[in-house]
Amino acid sequence: MQLERILHSQGFGSRKLCRSLIRHGEVSINGAIHDFPFTEFDTDNFSFTVRGEAWQFRKQAYLILNKPANYECSHKPQHHPSIFSLLPAPLLERGVQCVGRLDEDTTGMLLLSDDGQFIHRLSSPKWKMPKVYEVTTKHPLDQTQVDTLLQGVQLLDEPAPVAALAADIISEHVLHLTLAEGKYHQVKRMLAAVSNRVEALKRIRVGSLDLPADLAEGEWRWLDADMLAAVSPVRQP
Repeated sequence: MQLERILHSQGFGSRKLCRSLIRHGEVSINGAIHDFPFTEFDTDNFSFTVRGEAWQFRKQAYLILNKPANYECSHKPQHHPSIFSLLPAPLLERGVQCVGRLDEDTTGMLLLSDDGQFIHRLSSPKWKMPKVYEVTTKHPLDQTQVDTLLQGVQLLDEPAPVAALAADIISEHVLHLTLAEGKYHQVKRMLAAVSNRVEALKRIRVGSLDLPADLAEGEWRWLDADMLAAVSPVRQP
């Protein structure tokens, strides 16, 4: 693929802008400036530097972000900053989108991608992708609440009871709740249905992928092959 097209595909602007970046010596390959935009390169394991920042060619973007509180999962936020403000401009140019959303006060694992099929599969209830939330509650937890969450609670405007896949008491006020759906304010509504209240909410796992302990709030990274496999859904009957 021509160098100009590589930069364009990776979100560095229009082909005209990418051509200008190259011709003005803003692009380096293997430590040397490359100023001819039409050189062909094999994109397998291809890396390059734009204005001093290193990039790896990726046909599709798959990201994990540790969402802080008071950020909105929207390109047009209303009350708080957008989580997209935490990403570099080339990823925004590529059109990465959230795989599902987290409420503005919810923290933890957020996946993003520019792969529409990937987003659909992880978001669709047909694939029943489990998601684990760490719930901090106002009132002490007990086994009766857990049993009710596992059996199913009736939520307003829902035709049938909604049940958790798993519910594990971690401490008196901390519950790990596993869901396969993503209904509006679902965790908060489910805890309210068992006469408790959510004080803090954090998503800590999607599929078999845990939120990395070394990924600080507000930081993001690329999903490697193992991480991507851990969130690749298998459709349930």
